[in-house]
Amino acid sequence: MRLYVIRHADPDYENNTITKLGHQEAEALSERLDDVQIDKIYSSPMGRAMHTAEYTAKRKGMDIEVLDWTAEVDWRVDQEYNGRRMAAYNIHGHEVREIEPQPSWDDWHAYDLLSDEKIKSEFETIKQGSDRLFEDYGYVRDEKGLYRFEESNDAAVAVFCHGGFGLTWLAHLLNIPLPQFWAGFFLRPTSVTTVLLDERIDGVATPRCIGLADSSHLVMKGLDNARVPGGIVANYE
Repeated sequence: MRLYVIRHADPDYENNTITKLGHQEAEALSERLDDVQIDKIYSSPMGRAMHTAEYTAKRKGMDIEVLDWTAEVDWRVDQEYNGRRMAAYNIHGHEVREIEPQPSWDDWHAYDLLSDEKIKSEFETIKQGSDRLFEDYGYVRDEKGLYRFEESNDAAVAVFCHGGFGLTWLAHLLNIPLPQFWAGFFLRPTSVTTVLLDERIDGVATPRCIGLADSSHLVMKGLDNARVPGGIVANYE
């Protein structure tokens, strides 16, 4: 089984949709996915994800199924950026790397900035939603993060979602502590991250990222430098 985690196009947050540039990005993405096997298209319920997914769904003649648990996370920490509390997934790398000892998968929520119970409880909701999705395709996650199955499934599914949510979900699938994953990676608009359920032995699969945040379709269309990608909060240019 393959999972494509796709961030929405350039956002118009105020109007819950995508910008003119975003429509160009979404069109470029749909062309890039033309020859890619996709058996099911899912989307966050939020407008910017839905309006991005519509381009690919229309091109492939497919319907979109909404997954409420893939909506963008709204987790804030006690740091300010541009006059408001910073999103948890935008914590600066120096904050994370200075933690001693480094956060582990089991205790990352003990870190002061991330100790809000809302983060921990809503992360559990995401994990439960993820489990239900994979169970629909015959893969059941155990307590070690291994996915047990009786029969291999070659389905390929695309989930159109968000930058913060996407990083959070990938951290869960890859069993990497949230702070390190958030601070170490970025998903630009319409980027495609590919996760393969890697089957080395019968009945056991492990999520493996085989392509992270591919946005080559933007390069091909000359859209890669149109503006600073949404979500970059520091020195990009």
